[in-house]
Amino acid sequence: MATFVLVPGFWLGAWAWREVTAALRAQGHEVYPLTLTGVAERDHLAGPEVSLETHTADIVRLVEVEDLREVLLVGHSGGGMPVAQAADRIPDRIARVVYVESGPLPDGTAQFDTVPPEEQERLRAAIGDGHLLPPPAFDPAADPANLAGLDEPTLALLRARVTPQPLRAATDPVRRTGGRPVPTALVASTFPLAAVEQMIGQGHPFFTGLAGGQLFEVPTGHWPMLSEPKALADVLDAVARG
Repeated sequence: MATFVLVPGFWLGAWAWREVTAALRAQGHEVYPLTLTGVAERDHLAGPEVSLETHTADIVRLVEVEDLREVLLVGHSGGGMPVAQAADRIPDRIARVVYVESGPLPDGTAQFDTVPPEEQERLRAAIGDGHLLPPPAFDPAADPANLAGLDEPTLALLRARVTPQPLRAATDPVRRTGGRPVPTALVASTFPLAAVEQMIGQGHPFFTGLAGGQLFEVPTGHWPMLSEPKALADVLDAVARG
């Protein structure tokens, strides 16, 4: 069957993929959930030097050290940026990049560039002179769309286990070397697939990298690995089967 490398989004570690990992392994796949430097059980490494390039190296080294081939490289949310860079560095080892609630940002674009200016100002005020991006409060009343599908025990787990994110993962721009492009897939949860298709057709810079790729929906909130792990695993299995 297929080989998956699962990269979490901001504030999360490999733990967030636990149920998806179990489901994929039960389907016969080889699965490597990854915690990036400076987050979760590796938060003791969260120095100001930790960057998007650090997280890219985390992924590349895992694939190379384990000698993985034909990898389905899955990036959730902010994990989509190091996943895109890693696929650019080692395209011969990657069968497909799967963006979950994410996408292949164009060169020179950082995660911070995708949020409104007023939100950037709020975040920078919260960060101050620090080098860590604090996690959200995970309050369903304040963010019902993104937190859809998460029950109170899961929300409590999130609040207990999230850690601040190294800031440069959000502020460093994506840089590609111009190597061989790798096929893509998208799993959309909070964004209707029809809207994604429209944006691709219109040439929106955040979506053009998905043209010709596989498109799937798991209607739920922004954290489908926690709100709909079985459905997400089934979609990833479908990606593997082509």
